[in-house]
Amino acid sequence: MSVVGFDIGNENCVIAVVKQRGIDVLLNDESKRETPAVVCFGEKQRFLGSAGAASAVMNPKSTVSQVKRLIGTKFSEPDIQNELKLFPFETSEAPDGGILIHLKYLGETHTFTLVQIMAMLFAHLRELAEKNLEILVSDCVIGIPSYFSDLQRRAYLDAASIAGLKPLRLMHDCTATALSYGIYKMDYSASGPTYVAFVDIGQCDTQVSIASFESGHMKILSHSFDSNLGGRDFDEVLFHHFAEKFKEQYGIDVYSNVKACIRLRTACEKLKKVLSANPEAPLNIECLMDEKDVKGFIKREEFEKLTSRLLERIVLPCSKALADAGLSADKIHSVELVGSGSRIPAITRSLASVFKREPRRSLNASECVARGCALQGAMLSPVFRVREYEVQDSLPFSIGLLLDESPIGTGTNGILFPKGQPIPSIKVLTFQRSSSFKLEAFYANPYELPPATSPKISCFTIGPIQGTCSEKARVKVKVHLNLHGIVRVESATLIDDHVGNSVSRGEVHSMDAMDVDGASVSGGSERVANGVEDSASIQTESSHPSAKATKEEKSTRRLEIPVSENIYGGMTKVELSEAQEKELQLAQQDRTMEETKNKKNALESYVYEMRNKLFSTYRSFASDQEREGISRSLQQTEEWLYDEGDDETESAYTSKMEDLKKLVDPIENRYKDEDARTEATRDLLKCIVDYRTAVDSLPPKDKELIVNECTKAEQWLREKTQEQDSLPRNIDPVLWSSDIKSKTDELNL
Repeated sequence: MSVVGFDIGNENCVIAVVKQRGIDVLLNDESKRETPAVVCFGEKQRFLGSAGAASAVMNPKSTVSQVKRLIGTKFSEPDIQNELKLFPFETSEAPDGGILIHLKYLGETHTFTLVQIMAMLFAHLRELAEKNLEILVSDCVIGIPSYFSDLQRRAYLDAASIAGLKPLRLMHDCTATALSYGIYKMDYSASGPTYVAFVDIGQCDTQVSIASFESGHMKILSHSFDSNLGGRDFDEVLFHHFAEKFKEQYGIDVYSNVKACIRLRTACEKLKKVLSANPEAPLNIECLMDEKDVKGFIKREEFEKLTSRLLERIVLPCSKALADAGLSADKIHSVELVGSGSRIPAITRSLASVFKREPRRSLNASECVARGCALQGAMLSPVFRVREYEVQDSLPFSIGLLLDESPIGTGTNGILFPKGQPIPSIKVLTFQRSSSFKLEAFYANPYELPPATSPKISCFTIGPIQGTCSEKARVKVKVHLNLHGIVRVESATLIDDHVGNSVSRGEVHSMDAMDVDGASVSGGSERVANGVEDSASIQTESSHPSAKATKEEKSTRRLEIPVSENIYGGMTKVELSEAQEKELQLAQQDRTMEETKNKKNALESYVYEMRNKLFSTYRSFASDQEREGISRSLQQTEEWLYDEGDDETESAYTSKMEDLKKLVDPIENRYKDEDARTEATRDLLKCIVDYRTAVDSLPPKDKELIVNECTKAEQWLREKTQEQDSLPRNIDPVLWSSDIKSKTDELNL
């Protein structure tokens, strides 16, 4: 059993695994450490990861990328519409307001949700991990952006479930980076915490976190982000610059050609990387479109001028992270810069102006998230022993609750888990209710959310409440902000105080709606303080003597109340089951096609191999008639392969192989048996010599019997060998190696 860490990027994915000597990043089929986050549908099978990226140019309208960017978003949002215009595949709005993708596959148009596409990517990464580790993989920790909403987090969990994975935790990218940074540090100051800023500039987003480090402990003080600013935005500036330039210079409209757009964007991304290390760079693309070769040139100064607005935006989440953490720039001990988009020199200068120090690159910019996730997985798994190190993450958004559409509490706007709340946490609420009621989770401060994010999270129905008559019962509701950063009602309990066979509740003070029990869970331990509840639900005792008797006879009854959950925009159990079945069907089709290709390749290799051997290795073991017949069949098979047999079924290739083997096997058997016959003869003669040597110690009767058997075997071998030596090699032997082995076995008996 092993636990892996997945960093699912918008462009590339990284898989890390904890081993005895540390953490390894696993290689894909191309022996690369990063796997493209691409799913491509061919005519009869899917191409995932590196194969998908290689097939994208040939199947642009059936290739899906940037899944992380779109998952859990609404189709109708203007920002999302602008995103979708950049993609060549067809999309539409789902019944729940999400995004549906329409792709050509097996001659039909198939419709997939983004959760299904993400599940395909997860399944591919799991397969790569299992191939590397040679064991089954299910437990994992997955890196996610800190700005992911509750719906997006649930979408990741659903996708992982469809792919057969069991996420132990969804971990914020910067938290994973901070863990991979802090767990190896031993030189922390004893005078107080060490504050480190982590700036992660990815392909499509920028995340900033401030972390506090002490020996054996790390705490995330703040999360900040710009979900619409990343390396691809710098690529896009170059893309538009050269698209306009080529329109003027060569008279071609790149925007009108999907393949040309893909090629130019790819070239601009490479150009950006060259400019990161050089003051100027050329751009050359052969046959971009209309059979025209294009050339371009740009200096780093011009590039920085074109991207000046983007560079100004980089500093905003940094300043906000400092403010939320309550720290000034001079308190920051170090600034760690990671992410695929972090290598632009102008970005480094902008960050240095904010933090008053030069950013460092002590971590692997592309692998630190996956490594941190793998470390967290080892900490959560009972299989590994990891030195004690406490990881305390924090909630990036304020989450509130509505009770029957009204905010709970007074003067709090219904906020239950404020921004900065430790993850995980538990709050216990106490309500006085006589019938079913609803709790609705929502984001209390919409301005904290990324653009186009719905403030609604989910609705929980508590009830029905049994056996309460018309009186209001005391109901305890446990609300859990779990390790994934998802809010759920974990349980609801009816608490009845009984006196004999009757219920006695006394008078309840005016806090009729609810009371909150302060609760916090950190590092897996739960601590619930009951003081608030006890003071709010006070029973009034009578001075009558019978009151004392009532108090003495009182007992408490606890009954579990059913809780049903409705996730706004989430998948139902039926939809999840259907998606799992669909993924199994697609995976089976992929396996069938791979097996078919393997059979075809095996047949093609067999044709070439046998053609060479027939006139060299096997020449003396085949008659002229056999060689002619086999050569003719090999030629016919080759022509069939490159004509109507180019796209056939697995059974067709298997049948062709069997037909050829029927012709070739007799010749191959003659060739192989010649060497085997020599070895078998040597073994039989050795056995005869051994027995003749050993009989001297036996009684005369036994000695004579063994000597006679040895003589018979030797005589049989001599006669058969002489007969075999008189025959040509191109006919079947009269003495097979199997016959000699049988004679040896008889002698040993």
